[in-house]
Parts: sequence; C-alpha cells; structure tokens
Amino acid sequence: MADLKLTLVVACALVDADKRVLIAQRPEGKTLAGLWEFPGGKCEPGERPEQSLIRELHEELGITVAEPCLAPLTFASYGYETFHLLMPLYICRRWEGQVTPREGQTLAWVRANKLRDYPMPPADIPLIPHLIDLLM
Repeated sequence: MADLKLTLVVACALVDADKRVLIAQRPEGKTLAGLWEFPGGKCEPGERPEQSLIRELHEELGITVAEPCLAPLTFASYGYETFHLLMPLYICRRWEGQVTPREGQTLAWVRANKLRDYPMPPADIPLIPHLIDLLM
C-alpha cells in the first residue's frame, strides 16, 4: 500500500438558493460510469486546488466562479486499489452563468438529506454528513 500514487482531486458542492446541492452522473465510458459525484476534477501540476476547481467548473458546467466564493468544508481521503485519493470539498453559493452539462453528464439538484439515494463513488460518501450538517 505504501507504493500507491497520491492523486489530488478537488470537488465542489454548488448550493442553490433552495439549499440544494448539484451532483453529476459520470457518463458512459468513464471510470465509475453511472455513479453520481460532486463536480470537480484533478489538479494539474503547478495548479492550486482553487484554480483547478475554477477551471473544472467552467469546463464541466460553463460557470464562472470567483476564488473568494469557494469555502473549504471538508475532505475525503480514500484508498482505491491503484491510487490514494485526497479530495478537498469546497462549498460555493455564488457563480456567474447558467449551470449546463458540457461533458455529456446528467445533472441533478438534490437536498443534502437525499444524497444517499444516489449511488456515489466510495470516496464521496463520507462527505454527505458534512453537507447535511451544513444545509439541513
């Protein structure tokens, strides 16, 4: 296990005015296809987590987020078979533009206490109680 590569991925819980959280279903052809996750993605070399998240949210959803609108909430640390994932989760309540699925993914706005109704990757599941505590 000591030889597992550490992968840094950032995720965002976009929260709308009704306190619903946006989740995206991974499209066919991707690893963990069909599972629901918080938008975000891998940090590129030399990129800070906030920069990565701003870039990913624009690429995936077509929205513009200002860095001060990203608030760190918690993180996931999970050992998959071939790598170890470290994933900070940020909360964002303000952005510019209309949320649009740009990568073939299905989107859903969900109340925090209903997130467990959607199958998620194992690393995402421990994040749910933090969102319930914050939003319910």
